[in-house]
Order: sequence, then structure tokens, then C-alpha cells
Amino acid sequence: MEQLQIPTSLVLLSSLLFIFMVLRILKKSKTKDFTPNLPPGPRKLPVIGNLHQLFGSLPHHRLRDLAEKHGPIMHLQLGQVQTIVISSPETAEQVMKVHDINFAHRPHLLVGQIIFYNCTDIATAAYGDYWRQLRKISIVELLSPKRVQSFRSIREEEVSSLIGSISSSAGSIINLSRMLFSVAYNITTRAAFSKLRKEEEIFVPLVQGIIQVGAGFNIGDLFPSIKLLPWITGMRSRMERLHQEADRILESIIKEHRARKAEGNSSNESKADDLVDVLLYIFV
Repeated sequence: MEQLQIPTSLVLLSSLLFIFMVLRILKKSKTKDFTPNLPPGPRKLPVIGNLHQLFGSLPHHRLRDLAEKHGPIMHLQLGQVQTIVISSPETAEQVMKVHDINFAHRPHLLVGQIIFYNCTDIATAAYGDYWRQLRKISIVELLSPKRVQSFRSIREEEVSSLIGSISSSAGSIINLSRMLFSVAYNITTRAAFSKLRKEEEIFVPLVQGIIQVGAGFNIGDLFPSIKLLPWITGMRSRMERLHQEADRILESIIKEHRARKAEGNSSNESKADDLVDVLLYIFV
């Protein structure tokens, strides 16, 4: 007698749906006496909420169409995440300028936890004393007019090189996006590390990979209570590989700067500090 063969994908899908339904029931039991005062929004489906209404075209076009129907302050449920969409300049000013402190919270996303050292960088850290200290260091030490002016020659050299490259390619097709990315990369690298990195062939795709996972869609962020989702989708392992590679390169850069600084001190040589030197001086 032949045994019934059930596809693995069907078993996995059924298991996920069962987990979702259990979580939804538990959530309802905990919040049945609480009705939040939320703005109007489109009707949502069980489990996925309003996710299905963002598919089919560009997300910002879909949000525009929904806002025209439901108003400038609109509520969407994206999986388990309650989301408020602001689509009028006047309301956006109230949120981002007048009451910005009340809306300064940053979501604890997977990319911040894995790649950015458990959300301890300035872009993903929670608003508070720690973030304000990072902002102060950035403004005073890294982005002051004097510091920015010290890198003027680097910017001029790289822009001049870009213009020369475009001029020499007159009459032929060029990839301007790639060239502009290269200029931005070279300026940033030279300002931060003093020279172009020997690991450039590795570092450039690494940065591009981090940008992709940081700005891309991650279903695990919309269902944070389902800890297995990032493993199932492969997103966690991908982020961990990127983090390990970035950590290796950054550790090499720090060791190199410390060794160079020690050699400079012993030989009494003076050299302009880059951003890594400044950070080492502050934190070490």
C-alpha cells in the first residue's frame, strides 16, 4: 500500500498558518477590552492586515491612492505592525517638526539588530541620552565646518576625475549611476580611512548588499513575534554573513590605524587625521 506523500512546502505553509492563527487568538484575548483610537483606514484581512493592498504597483503610488480615499492621516496594519501614514504637508510638519520628539522612536528592525550592532549606531539607536551623545559627536567632531573643509581637496580631486572620465567617453554610452556611486565611495573612503582600500573589490558589493537588505522588504519585521521567519526566508543568515564580512574589514582598518598612529608618534611625523583617527581618539 502506497503511503500518501504530502509536499514539504504544504506542511510548512500549514504550520505557519496555524502559528499565525494561534497568535492572533492570543492577541485578541489580551486586547479585547482595549480599543485604540486609530485613524480611518481600509478594511484589513486576517493575519496579513493591509499588506495585500500594497501589491500590484509601486508602494508609494498605492499609498497615494489609499490616502485619497481614507484621508491624510490613515491607519494600516502591516502584518502585526500598526502603521500610521501621513500624506499632507501640514500634518507632516506637525509630526516631523512641531512634535518631533513624540515621534522620534525608531523600530527595532532585524537589520539594525544584526548588522548595526544591536541598533547602537546613530541611524538605528533609540532616541535618548545615548543617541544625543552620538549626534553631538557627529556634529562637533565629524561634520563641523572645519572638518568638512579639511576634506575639500579630496572632493575636488574625485569630481575632477569624474569629469575627465566622462569627457574621455564622449560619443559612447556610460553608466552614470555607477560612476556617481564610485565617486561617492572614493570620497567617503578617503575621508574616513585616508586612502582607497585594498579590499575595494569586496567592500563595494558589501556596501551594496547592506543597502539592499536595509532598504528592502523583510517579512520578519512585519511579524516580529514569529522568530523563525527570518530563518525560514534566509534573511537572517544573509545579514549575518554581511555583518561578519563588514566586521572583518572594519577590524582590519582599526588595527591599521592604530599601528600607523604608533609609528607616527615614534617618528614624530604629523599627518592629517581622518574620521577613523578622530573616533579612535574619542573612544579609546
